[in-house]
Amino acid sequence: MRIALIGQAAFGEKVLEALLKAGEEVAVVYMPPDAVPGKSNTFRELAEASGLPVRQPARMRDPELLDDYKAFAADLNVMAFVTDIVPLSILNHPRLGTIQYHPSLLPRHRGASAINWAVINGEAKTGLSIFWPDEGLDTGPILMQKEVTIEPDDTLGTVYFGKLFPLGVGALVESVRMVREGNAPELAQDLARGEYEPPCRSMTIDWMYPVGVVYNVIRGCNPSPGAATSFGGAPLKILDCERRVISGPERPGTVTEITSDGFQVAASGGSVFVKRVQPAGAAKIAAPDFVSSVGLKVGDRLG
Repeated sequence: MRIALIGQAAFGEKVLEALLKAGEEVAVVYMPPDAVPGKSNTFRELAEASGLPVRQPARMRDPELLDDYKAFAADLNVMAFVTDIVPLSILNHPRLGTIQYHPSLLPRHRGASAINWAVINGEAKTGLSIFWPDEGLDTGPILMQKEVTIEPDDTLGTVYFGKLFPLGVGALVESVRMVREGNAPELAQDLARGEYEPPCRSMTIDWMYPVGVVYNVIRGCNPSPGAATSFGGAPLKILDCERRVISGPERPGTVTEITSDGFQVAASGGSVFVKRVQPAGAAKIAAPDFVSSVGLKVGDRLG
């Protein structure tokens, strides 16, 4: 069974590595163009070192791509972290179709920011789906799903890298085997039980909200895109933090304590202790470095 792997970044690389280790026949690898020409791309390097043809089109729907794709005679497309639009002419071409990884329990959290929204909503579980993509957005029949717990202090980063990334690599390899053996299900989604959500490109902290809501927004945007607030009129993103039960008479958004590890901010019904931030136009830095760079003091306010 010949596979066309379509993917990108570390997830695509690990899926390729796992497929080759499992003895699957990968005919061609598609990935986006290198972000920085000349910079190391370990996904591409792995494919080339394995003797595999690599294609890096600007868009998978470019008309001239189809004839080249057909020449590889793939029996199955495997989509491992794909943010481009793959046309139906490619999705439907292989005799066994196309399978795709998505980091949610479809039909919940359709869209590009599935993990962000699950954490922001304060949900206790999420998971992954391997599905058969169709003309809709994450709407095709389900092949396999696996569930994971979202712990109270999990972030976008810990849920993805610690749970859904490794589980997803294994699930795709398992799904490929099921397709090859002819026992891969196609279970229709009940779209009335799910929703499409827009990309989570920016979330602003409202310090007047209950501390649990504030904390969920911050951890659901950590490490990307970062939860937005401001100090002294300048934008500021909050990243690593802790939720604390400490509360007092201070107005939400007020800095109530500064230590060698960071600073504490009042919220409604509790506090958030900030450990890492990102000032506008700058790199992410430890909170104590931010404190010293801007002269942050107890009594100052964010937002």
